[in-house]
Amino acid sequence: MSAKTRMIEVRENVLKQNDIVARELRRKFHDAGVFVVSMVSSPGAGKTALLENTLTRLRQECRVAALVGDLATENDAARLARSQAPVKQIITGTVCHLEAAMIDRALEGWKLDELDFLFLENVGNMVCPSSYDLGEDLRLVLMSVTEGEDKPLKYPTIFNSADVALITKIDLATAVEFDATAANRNIQAVRPGMAILDVSVKSGAGLDEFLDFLRARRADAQTVLGARAAT
Repeated sequence: MSAKTRMIEVRENVLKQNDIVARELRRKFHDAGVFVVSMVSSPGAGKTALLENTLTRLRQECRVAALVGDLATENDAARLARSQAPVKQIITGTVCHLEAAMIDRALEGWKLDELDFLFLENVGNMVCPSSYDLGEDLRLVLMSVTEGEDKPLKYPTIFNSADVALITKIDLATAVEFDATAANRNIQAVRPGMAILDVSVKSGAGLDEFLDFLRARRADAQTVLGARAAT
């Protein structure tokens, strides 16, 4: 057996085990009525800033919490704690993504039925997270205007595995000569029909629409679950 064949087998086994845990997590989330949103992006795309703003605003009307992954330090969790929402940091060490088992362990001590929204902020990486189901209802992929319009073409798998694309830091679009038309075209080339939202935490542009979108998706999910329970 070649080393390459062995590597493929190990990877398949790891992903299979992750999927088993993810399915159980999804069942727990649905039974508890919590809507789970994961966020993936490259480093510096603005995930933490957007999540802090989202937690702070949604907390006024909903029960929200977050799990945040990083290779080292608890800086992001400390920053998100300013929202006054429950937050836990997951230190992944050398692992460049969150896995379902990490989420399962981090949830110990939390009562899921006391939450409306749970946010999962993945490690800054646009490669590894695409393969790992976390039991989420909605996966957001973020790209900032400072990263260039060709991000979807360079990392098609993460855009194909996500539900919605967020273009962040749009307040800088003019300064960096960001071509929004080209960016949207590239996203659609990779994932036809994908919803795209433009946001800026600094200027506030698009944030109301983003929160409305989250509320609507949660309401839709609750309707579907209610219909299934009634049958």
